[in-house]
Amino acid sequence: MRPIFIDRDGVINKDPGGWTEHSYVTNREDFHFLPGAKEALRLLNDNGYDIIIISNQGGVSKKFFSESALNEVTGKMLDELKEAGVRIEKVYYCVHQDSDNCDCRKPKTGLFRQAEEELGITAKGHYFIGDGKMDVEAGRRAGLKTVLVLSGKASLEAIDAWETKPDHIVGDLMEAVEAIVKGEF
Repeated sequence: MRPIFIDRDGVINKDPGGWTEHSYVTNREDFHFLPGAKEALRLLNDNGYDIIIISNQGGVSKKFFSESALNEVTGKMLDELKEAGVRIEKVYYCVHQDSDNCDCRKPKTGLFRQAEEELGITAKGHYFIGDGKMDVEAGRRAGLKTVLVLSGKASLEAIDAWETKPDHIVGDLMEAVEAIVKGEF
């Protein structure tokens, strides 16, 4: 297995911050793939990568939406990706909020450890593509090479203040994937 870990909101789909109710994707209608995301994921599959999605979805524990609604959104995403010829190995969500003090909420590494156990893989040394500070911190703590995309939460200006810097910074998922498959990172 050749795993690659990818955050969801702001990387695969339009970040919900500021335009959806509660700034979460709470229903199927609010899930919109970013331009080129399906093609980028297919390129990963075509190059032998097994895609694992790792995402915080704390809106569930905040009661902004239910796990059932989250599953519907995930179903829409997976159905559309399958139609586009993309295979997702597994999707892992942390549905807690910071105050729950779980071990799965990024920047903690519980979801990576869960994937390692369930899939019989080692995360260390592989890639994690995300769009925010927590993604970079989680990836680094899990021993992954971190790629930050600027298609979601983060801005170049904000990164200057981060204690933990990403290994690579690119515009979007396709740019990250092309660099990875060409061996540029």
